[in-house]
Order: sequence, then structure tokens, then C-alpha cells
Amino acid sequence: MRILVFCFVLISTITFVSSQQCLDTGVVEANSNYSAIRHEILLSLASQVKNYKGLYNGSISKGLDQVYAMAMCIDGSEPKACSDCINVAARQLINICSNHTEAYTWTPHLTLCFARYSNRSLSETLLMHPRYAEYSNGAIKSNPDEIGDIWDESVNGMISEALLKNTSFSNRKFYSAGRISLPKFQTVYAFVQCTPELSSLDCGKCLRDSLGDYNKDANVRGKQEGIIAYPSCFFRWDLYPFSGAFNPTCKKISRGIIVAFVVPTGIVIAVLSAAVAVLVCRRQKTNLPDESPSTNSLQYDLKTIEAATCTFSKRNMLGQGGFGEVFKGVLQDGSEIAVKRLSKESVQGVQEFKNETSLVAKLQHRNLVSVLGFCMEGEEKILVYEFVPNKSLDHFLFEPTKQGQLDWAKRYKIIVETAKGILYLHHDSPLKIIHRDLKASNILLDAEMKPKVADFGMARILGMDQSRADTKRVVGTYGYISPEYMMHGQFSMKSDVYSFGVLVLEIISGKRNSNFHEIGDSGKTLVTHAWRHWRNGSPLELVDAEIGGNYHSNEVIRCIHIALLCVQTDPEQRPSLLTISGMLNSDTITLPVPQSPVYEGLEMGLPPITSVPVSTNDSLINDLVPR
Repeated sequence: MRILVFCFVLISTITFVSSQQCLDTGVVEANSNYSAIRHEILLSLASQVKNYKGLYNGSISKGLDQVYAMAMCIDGSEPKACSDCINVAARQLINICSNHTEAYTWTPHLTLCFARYSNRSLSETLLMHPRYAEYSNGAIKSNPDEIGDIWDESVNGMISEALLKNTSFSNRKFYSAGRISLPKFQTVYAFVQCTPELSSLDCGKCLRDSLGDYNKDANVRGKQEGIIAYPSCFFRWDLYPFSGAFNPTCKKISRGIIVAFVVPTGIVIAVLSAAVAVLVCRRQKTNLPDESPSTNSLQYDLKTIEAATCTFSKRNMLGQGGFGEVFKGVLQDGSEIAVKRLSKESVQGVQEFKNETSLVAKLQHRNLVSVLGFCMEGEEKILVYEFVPNKSLDHFLFEPTKQGQLDWAKRYKIIVETAKGILYLHHDSPLKIIHRDLKASNILLDAEMKPKVADFGMARILGMDQSRADTKRVVGTYGYISPEYMMHGQFSMKSDVYSFGVLVLEIISGKRNSNFHEIGDSGKTLVTHAWRHWRNGSPLELVDAEIGGNYHSNEVIRCIHIALLCVQTDPEQRPSLLTISGMLNSDTITLPVPQSPVYEGLEMGLPPITSVPVSTNDSLINDLVPR
């Protein structure tokens, strides 16, 4: 089995978090009036962009100081994804360019968005400095000299199309996305965008200079993926249809390959490596003296899968996501299985397939979904799981007709046993694994409503001497992603702890963190809403009304307390899953005072707290959580 795992070692690739540049046009003091105004307008950008449907250009003045700011999202962005992206961009500018009077950032990892601030008007100002370039190490298969005419013609055509969209002061102008068909059956996806205040003449100059920079820079030219960015325009290319740029209006792109979040790169290498690995492993595994007998059952042939699912009949479909479809199947012996059929067009599916298959024989725990095997024949990439009859936790938490089926005893059991599953990934499995996509839809419930952590497509394996890792590829689901991972690409076991804390708050409240801002005015997110109640001494106001009064208040408050410890800004202050498991299984462990969650104190002006009233009349139900 070591060879099987080795054959699917992940290939390192480069993707993008953001490109931000601080302009050397002036210096600002940290406590100055200008700094305060800049902070105010940048923190307002996310709501302003939402109010103005994807684009905001305005200013704030106080006394002799005035700060101009602009923010926009790509055409077709979901309103929440847009405001979330702008919020990240604004935070980056505040944190990275705090001493500068002018800065800009292009942030393409949630959806493509742009933010800029200055002490001068941003109207019709072409700015070509500073330039920002980022690129991968991998080169496209075609020789750059051989494809120069094809590349230039295609990109110039996109620039011309972008200029034709100069119809109104809208984020729809100066934008174009398309694909470039190169020799040797390779396709590159490209995208150009200008800031919308420019004239057509200036936009054309900015984009053509970007293309010129591409051709002149030997480090950039011919790379599989890259970014060339200026304060006034943005040029990106890649081997996959990246998030945000390729919407249904892009004529050459199929809807099926649009990806909802960021996608791994180096796809051609990954596909070939995965295919070669499978072939090599098939030949070698029968010669392994230490191979367990069960290894022979890991690989399913396609005919068996088709028979089990009635050739992937729609009536057997359990769900559909960005990477493909999931079907229920019944094998000849009557056993039920869940079959994940990865989309033939989904480039991200290859990476997920490699990830999950590499873990197939290593993860064995009652609170993890068992991966029974895989099938890789022709264009088909299939994963076979144990069948979990009650679908995912989100179906019960957030469906009004089903919320009542989860009383507090069941919810508490789900919290405790989910923690055990994550604890196994972090500490007790043969590998140190960071899940990176913990959320309610990835917690499946069996016939007895016991939770099973699922979906390891985003998981990363750390070395036994590693505590954290850095990446330029931020993956996961917004709202569950920890701030250090979102802002700086730093992930660790404490990133999973943050996601677990958000999940616990959702289980207690029956509310989604991702769209909580739509529910009322009591908090921008579920996390800040929970903190407000904790600060005000009213934590039980969080409890889902469907639970009624049938719960131990001490138990609920303790879970809220643990959740708030998990979502603290500083990852070092968050408890480990080992500590969390102990906290959940014993009410004698004294819990530290939680600190304010991410930026919440800055946004809401809340003073720090030192304690929260807790009733001492109730105790934890220890028989719910046997070790």
C-alpha cells in the first residue's frame, strides 16, 4: 500500500492569492487623520460595492485630508462573493500598505475583484506604475516562438472586444475572457480587464502594454499561468478556466467547466502523472509481499460501477457539485455504495481524485466516511464510498422541515463525534492531515445520525515535523476559512480548528454562517453575532428555536465558549483538537477567556470582555460521549 500512496503524491503547483502594490507617492503616519479616513473608507468598500451592484468610486474628506477609493468586481459575480472578495482586498491594503498614501490590489481567489485608494482623484487617471507580475514555473508545451502570432492575435482580439464594451460607467466595460487554442492540443484561458474610469484609449494602451510586457519578459513568456497587473489594468492566463472570469456569457467556454472556487494548476502534468501512477501501481501491487489482501478490492472496473448505478441513472443521483455527481449504487451482493463520478470537464476533479485516492487505505475511523475504492478507465474518474443514508448535516440544520429532527442531544453528539473524526486526522492517523474544507455539507450522517467527516479533495498531508504550511492557493468555503489562511495563505491544524468553531456555532444556532448577514441586523456574520451575545452575557440567545428549552444550559454555553475559542484571530490562541476533545468530555477543565473574533472589535467598536455568566445548576451528559 505504500507504493499505492507514493504513486499519488501530490504535484506542487502555483496559483494566486492576490497582487497588491504599495505606491511610493507619499508616506502617511499611523495615527494621522489621513490614516483614519483611509481605514474608514476601505472598511466600507464591501458594503458600498454591494449597494452599487459591483462598482464603487467615491471619497471621504475630513478637514484638509481626503481619501479617494475605488472597488469593483468582475461582471456576473455573486453579490456576496463580491463583497467578501472586496473585504479581503481592503484588509490586505490596510495591513500591507499602512504607511503609504496610495495602493492597489487585484484579488482573484474568491472572485476577481479590485480595490484602490489614493489621496488624489481616481477619475480617468491612467496609472502604469508599479507593475506586478507573477507566474508559474511550468512552461506550456508549445514553443513560445512558434505560437507568438497565435498568442498575439488572440489577446489583441480580446482587447478589442473589451474596448467595445465601453458603454457606461459600469464594471461591464473593458472586460473580456476567452480561450487560446495552441498547437499540441493545448488550451490556455486568458482574461483582460481595465478599471472602468479609463477612456477607451487609455484602456487599450494599458492592456497592449501588458501584452508587450509578456512578450519582452523572458521569465513570464511561455509560462503555463501568470498575472501582469497595473493599477489600471489586469492580464491573466492559465491552463484552466479560473474562477470569476468565465461566466455563461463567454461564448467559447462550456458551463460545465466553470469552477465555483479556486482550482489547482499544472493540470496537464497532474493528469498524466495520475494516469501513469495508476498503470504502474496496477502492475506492481500484486508483487508486494507486505500488501494486505483487501488491496485487491480497492479498484473497481467500470462495468461493475455502471451495473450498480443503472448506468448512472438520474433517479439514483444523490447530489451534484462543482466536481461532478454522486450516485447511489447497489452491488451484486446487495451492499449499498455511494459513487462520486467526477466531471469529465472538471479540471479540479483530477486533483480531488488524486488527493482522495492517495488517502484511500490510510484513514480508518468510525467518524470518517470510508473510501472503498476507485475506478479510472478512459475518461472516467470515479471514487466509491460507503453509503451514508441520511445525507449531510446541512440538510437537517438548515431545512425548516427537518430542523426539528435534531434535538440538542443529537446536536451535541454530532459536535463531540465530529471533533473525534478531526482529531483522528490531525493526531491519530498514520498521516498528519489538514482537511481544509470542514463545513456542514461535508459532515454526513449515518442511519443512527452519527457524523462522518467526508470529502478529502482539499486535504493536505503535513510532514510529521511540520506544524503549518504556506500556499498561494486558497481553497475551501468562504465563511469557514480562517483569517490567516484567507489573508496570507498560511494553513495548519489551527485552520481546521477555526472551521470547526464555525460549524459548532451553526449546529447550535441552526443558521448558516455564509448568509447570516441576510437574516437580520444583529451581526455581519454568525461568528460576530455569537460574540456580541457572549459579550452581552446572553449566549443562550444563539440557540435554535427548534430545540425548544430541552437542553442543559451549561452544556450549550460550554460549546459556545469552545467555538469562540476556536475562531479567535490568533491561531496560536486556538486550542488543538486534542484539547477541544478534552473540553467536550469533561466539565472540570477550566476554559480560557476567548478573545474577539476576526476584526470584529474594529468593525463594531466592542470593548473587551473578561467573563460570561454561566449557570452552575447543569452538568455535561458524559454518557453521550463514550471514549
